[in-house]
Amino acid sequence: MRKTTPLVLAVLLAGRLTPALAQNTPDENNPNFDAPFVLHVRPDRPGQTITAGVLRAGEFQLETGLQRYSPTVGTGLTSSTATLRIGFFNSMEFRVTQPYVYGTPSNRLISSETPGLRPDSVGWAPVTVGTKLMLTPDRASRFQASLLVEVALPNTGSAGMRRSSWAPSGRLLLSQQLGRRAALEGNIGFTQYGLTAADVSRGQYLGSLALTAPITDNAGYFVEGYGRGREQLTSGANAGLYYRPWTGLRFDATVGRVLGGLGAGATTVGIGLGLRLGGNTH
Repeated sequence: MRKTTPLVLAVLLAGRLTPALAQNTPDENNPNFDAPFVLHVRPDRPGQTITAGVLRAGEFQLETGLQRYSPTVGTGLTSSTATLRIGFFNSMEFRVTQPYVYGTPSNRLISSETPGLRPDSVGWAPVTVGTKLMLTPDRASRFQASLLVEVALPNTGSAGMRRSSWAPSGRLLLSQQLGRRAALEGNIGFTQYGLTAADVSRGQYLGSLALTAPITDNAGYFVEGYGRGREQLTSGANAGLYYRPWTGLRFDATVGRVLGGLGAGATTVGIGLGLRLGGNTH
């Protein structure tokens, strides 16, 4: 009987510990779970780079901003963009985006930054819907990978902005956490206007790389380089600051410059915010 006592005690102890361990999610069992980079709101703005972060089920995130595009020659363009992100599975989110272009039909700019717009292109741009899928095991991983698939819906938006065909795009989103607050993030993707083979042959490749790092516990900066195109590459750089008064709210201000391509020399200035509701917003 004495020989079996340690085994019985071990079984009883395991029986009491197992329910406690089962209450933890894979995220919570990860020692990186409480890192500020993981807990703080991670908007897909500003700049060209979209973060690999995916919302948890039940979380909602609104991201919006205003940007001024000023070319070296001609009239500039002011636009705003709003994106609503909804987490509905542990590794998936649904998203809806719609930009708005301000001004009057007589002074719209046609450039590589606004491909295919007519001179009356003001008002609402087409609605874009999509989903982001997390490919890595959990959102507390120091390295994260996600897949973003989106499509601009035909016959949506104002008269000068709408299109008659679908406009799909896809991106591989990569993120490598540096320390507890900083990260290096990159995107590789492809976008096209239409679904035919000819549309694919005219599609554009895109890529970007961004560094986000803290200055204080509530403020930080980002720098980014990007390129997009096919036969002719449009390249540029962005930089900005952000301020986060609490975990679920972040304000940003950015400046950028188009370095190469048809829009070379143009500058951008923007402001925006990201607001997350649900989950840990403290």
